[in-house]
Amino acid sequence: MDEKFFDSFHDPVIAGPLAERLSSLETSRPLTLMHVCGTHEHSLAKAGIRSMLPPGLRLVAGPGCPVCVCPASDISLAIQAARLPGVILTTFGDMFRVPSGDTTLELLKAEGADVRVVYSPLDALSIAMDEPEREVVFMAVGFETTIAPIAAAIRTVSVSNFSVITSLRVVPPALKFLLERSEGVLDGFILPGHVSIVLGREGYSFLEDAGIPGVIAGFEPVDMLHGILELVRMVEAGPPFETANLYKRVVTEEGNRKARELIDGVFEVSDSNWRGIGSIPGSGLRLRAEFSRFDAVEKMNLSPDPNAVDVMPGCICHKVILGEAESEDCPLFGTGCTPRMPVGPCMVSSEGTCRARYQYRQV
Repeated sequence: MDEKFFDSFHDPVIAGPLAERLSSLETSRPLTLMHVCGTHEHSLAKAGIRSMLPPGLRLVAGPGCPVCVCPASDISLAIQAARLPGVILTTFGDMFRVPSGDTTLELLKAEGADVRVVYSPLDALSIAMDEPEREVVFMAVGFETTIAPIAAAIRTVSVSNFSVITSLRVVPPALKFLLERSEGVLDGFILPGHVSIVLGREGYSFLEDAGIPGVIAGFEPVDMLHGILELVRMVEAGPPFETANLYKRVVTEEGNRKARELIDGVFEVSDSNWRGIGSIPGSGLRLRAEFSRFDAVEKMNLSPDPNAVDVMPGCICHKVILGEAESEDCPLFGTGCTPRMPVGPCMVSSEGTCRARYQYRQV
């Protein structure tokens, strides 16, 4: 594919007519659509697509940010590990400043703990190989797209000083939870492009069974506009619904089977707590017994802080990721809560809804 092909996805000549179609759209009733991807939120905010929505059409953000839904109790495990002598705590950059109680990994590093930001689990593994006299702990956070390389790293471990704290979550059970919780409020989903690379279109068959339309969309303005228009068309046409794949340049029918097999070989399904939401059955992953030697919680006898607080006073991040409130509804947004001084995780992560709204806000 040449550069002109990719340029076309944000070409004003192509996007303009789509934006006009969206703005002039008339629906038979008020509709609420939800996306579940942090990158989608950034694309929407950057392109100002919400300002193009016609009256009666809402597009809300769901729990599409793995860092945002990582509970404070999981972060407390990483904090405990980092405070132990001889430990190097590694994590992705987005986790560095997510609060747990009155501290963060960033503050812990300032106090002298060896906390390092890595770009992949293989980076953490390389540190363990380079410093065999120290225990290297990787705080593993992510959805399906990130879980696959984490599983690959664990399968390639050949040293004894590497372990992980798992805070991994899978998307389909969360969508089922949202449908049950919304009781008909949600009319359709814009499905996450990156996760769909792993799941494939067939990974959303449960939506078809539930009678809910879904569209897999890419991240450029043309992708988003096309996705919204198609989803509205599907809702208006009525059932039966079939999940539409509008991101065929990277998402296939069956997805990445090898990645799913790799994940299934290292992890097993478990119930999981989502920050500010609660436990969602079957939405998490834990290490299988044969890989338990890499479990930092067991290896280092860690225990979650029972007093860890997921939602700080005044913060409505949990409502934002449930699609029940907008970031701008929060009294702290842009004042008491900013990317430099965040109160909730939605303002910390680069995939957080509040972060995107703040970054591209109109002032």
